[in-house]
Amino acid sequence: MHYVAAYLLAVLGGNNSPNSKDLKKVLDSVGIKADKECMKKVIGKLSSKNIEDVIAQGSSKLASMPSGGGAVAVAASAGSAAPAAAGVTPAAAEEKKEEKKEESEESDDDMGFGPFEQSP
Repeated sequence: MHYVAAYLLAVLGGNNSPNSKDLKKVLDSVGIKADKECMKKVIGKLSSKNIEDVIAQGSSKLASMPSGGGAVAVAASAGSAAPAAAGVTPAAAEEKKEEKKEESEESDDDMGFGPFEQSP
């Protein structure tokens, strides 16, 4: 997964055909030791493909996979048809989302692990 991410970061940085040296540079910058075989494999699979097409194909495959709560989130994010079909109005669904968000923020405060808090 690190090698695919490094390849995507190189492409995002403007290099449309990254090589092993480019991937190694990205991986070294985050302290990951590069494996030449893995880099060759990733480059071999992705070098002749349009990255936007690869991402689109992967996204459609992930959307079709059942995954516990994830399938509900995908269905609900498809539009107001899913909540309406379940007998829930879009406003009520939006209100529930806000309530859950507020609860999760409060529970984080109780734990004392805020991003700007200093440890004793």
